Formats: sequence, structure tokens, C-alpha cells
Amino acid sequence: MELSILLLLFQGLGEAAIGRQLGLGHRTVQRRMRNLMIRWRVTGRVALGARAQELGLLAEDAPSGVPAGRPPPEGRPGGASGVSG
Repeated sequence: MELSILLLLFQGLGEAAIGRQLGLGHRTVQRRMRNLMIRWRVTGRVALGARAQELGLLAEDAPSGVPAGRPPPEGRPGGASGVSG
């Protein structure tokens, strides 16, 4: 779910719009983003997106927010990055 949030954030959507896209409340989206920021030790949405790119979770040249690489293997939520899809 966090990967979906990151992809929509990368597209420029706000918390409310991301929530509508994913069928979540905007507070749930805010909480998940805050948890990622804590886990990755970043402050702010821009830093969160930059960290996701550093981890190879977002394609740098894909304005649509297409993920780079494959999703994490089953049974290992989030893989090494700690993000679940």
C-alpha cells in the first residue's frame, strides 16, 4: 500500500486525492506517509519522494510514477526498503 501512495505522491497528488484513488481516508494516507518518513528518517514530502527514488522505487524518468523494477517478492512485504505495495 505504501508503494501505491508513493507512486501517487510522485504524480503530484495530495493526501485527499490519494485517499480517493486508493479508497482510503486522507488521515490514513497521512499516517502511512508519516510512518514512512519516520522509517526513512526524512522530513517532508519532497524528501520522502527523493528517498524513494534513491531506493529505486520510482522511475526517475517516468512522470506517471511508474515503479522502477519489480515489486518485492511474496512473503517479504516491502523487501529491503520496508515498503509494501
